[in-house]
Amino acid sequence: MWSSEELERLNEHFQNQPPEALLTWATQTFHPRLALTCSFSGPSGMVLLDMVVRSGLDMTVIFLDTDLLFPETYELAALAEQRYGIPIQRRRPALSLEEQDRQEGPHLYARDPDRCCHLRKVTPLAETLRDYDAWISGIRRDQSNTRATVHLLEWNTRHNLVKINPLAFWSDRQVWTYIHTHRVPYNPLLDQGYPSIGCIPCTRPASASNPRAGRWVGFAKTECGLHTG
Repeated sequence: MWSSEELERLNEHFQNQPPEALLTWATQTFHPRLALTCSFSGPSGMVLLDMVVRSGLDMTVIFLDTDLLFPETYELAALAEQRYGIPIQRRRPALSLEEQDRQEGPHLYARDPDRCCHLRKVTPLAETLRDYDAWISGIRRDQSNTRATVHLLEWNTRHNLVKINPLAFWSDRQVWTYIHTHRVPYNPLLDQGYPSIGCIPCTRPASASNPRAGRWVGFAKTECGLHTG
């Protein structure tokens, strides 16, 4: 476990440096026990993936596949693997959708989305991260109120590792400026009224001013649970 003093010092050190500097430090410090998760839905993950490849960094890229994602999401994952020439590790839940229906009842996402997210996202991630000492994520402070206090580096008690958020202080404009400058591929649903993209049954169009409003409509839920702890 890293001390709060060590993490505070590192946060201060990297606060005014570009994300690539933090990514390089993370690779030098944690390789090979370092993983980047990319959902192939939001733009931030694609920015990080592009930065990693442009900087010549070696790390594992993990794609959590719930079996309920949009076709556009799967197509982007395949395109990114081909474009960047890196293997993407696709991790799926232990239960198939059919097995989940038998054990939990059909349409679990419509009755208990927290349970569905736990089975299809949270548990697979936890099992995957057992093999790593650091996890790189694309979450940013401006994405939602629940993410408004994230730091560049944090100790994640749930997974017992250092969580690194290189874009924590970036704005939406900075993300899109990078994407257009470097011609980074992104999920086309982002141009079709879906500012926040998850699984098909739990994703609806939303306004850019409140992107998470299109997730889990009808429930007091704005996070899948991956970024808590």
